[in-house]
Amino acid sequence: MSHIHKSFDRRAFLRATAGTTVAIAAASVTGATAASAAAAPSSLSIPKDRIGIQLYSIRDKVSALGFGVVLPELARIGYKEIEFAGYTQSTSILGRQITLPEIRKLLDDNGLRAVGSHVGIGNLRTNLQAELDAAQILGMPHVGTANAPSNVNTVAGYRAAADEFNVWGAAATARGLKLYQHNHAGEFAFATDQPSVRLYDVFLKNTDPRHVYLELDIYWAYVGQYRWPGFDPAAYVRNQPYRYPLFHMKDGDANAANANGFDIVEFGAGDLPYERFVRDIGPRASHVGIWEQDTAPNTLPNPPGSLGAAERSFTALKGLLG
Repeated sequence: MSHIHKSFDRRAFLRATAGTTVAIAAASVTGATAASAAAAPSSLSIPKDRIGIQLYSIRDKVSALGFGVVLPELARIGYKEIEFAGYTQSTSILGRQITLPEIRKLLDDNGLRAVGSHVGIGNLRTNLQAELDAAQILGMPHVGTANAPSNVNTVAGYRAAADEFNVWGAAATARGLKLYQHNHAGEFAFATDQPSVRLYDVFLKNTDPRHVYLELDIYWAYVGQYRWPGFDPAAYVRNQPYRYPLFHMKDGDANAANANGFDIVEFGAGDLPYERFVRDIGPRASHVGIWEQDTAPNTLPNPPGSLGAAERSFTALKGLLG
């Protein structure tokens, strides 16, 4: 740990973080949500006391500073749930790579819980049991992939992918875990061989709800709606709430010059209809809200950089959820 402190001035970091503005976080999301949350606080199915973070958002800090610095800082901010995007850090921190039991101890020592992990779909195909082992060591209830189910964008291609996920999901269930798939926009496109059929619908219909779950990335779902209109992201959750244990709470700011229709921004700085989404998914089941911002490592000033974005976004998420 002494090496970590040499490479990271914690007091300087905290001063920098304290000096960052929370004006962005207070802007577009929290203003209208306070009244809504006050009106029906018990109806929200995204708990405000379980806000999570996808570590890809602060990948630069995890790599350079290590889990021993980053996890305590996330706990200080208020995050409770950690979704992993790999289990490595710079070997210069410890003189070797950190181990899974060491990461687990850091989680436990800081009152954090591993909620899930993004692994490559190739790892599920060739190294499934090892990935399930890692999940159990870290104490996480879910393990998933952010890869599309298939690169073959036909009905048959997505049916074949569903069959594969059903096998992996059954193996996860046998270990007391839940397998999930995280969407990007492309899953909401129409099949190339049947232009009236949405690929996401094929996957949802053909995967076994006992063994295969979904992590809805809300930003990418709205991008999908923008590019391939005709569906409501909230309706998927409302119709099958127990299949969506996890959400990615990523904000977007409308930009007609972007082919996706939105730019990724800090939570609270965009104009995605989060208040309406949270209301429209309904009160059934419980969904862990996980903050993600792909662009956070580019945040200036640095320090605090991506950790500053993490703190402001946590404040905005807390405001949204009441």
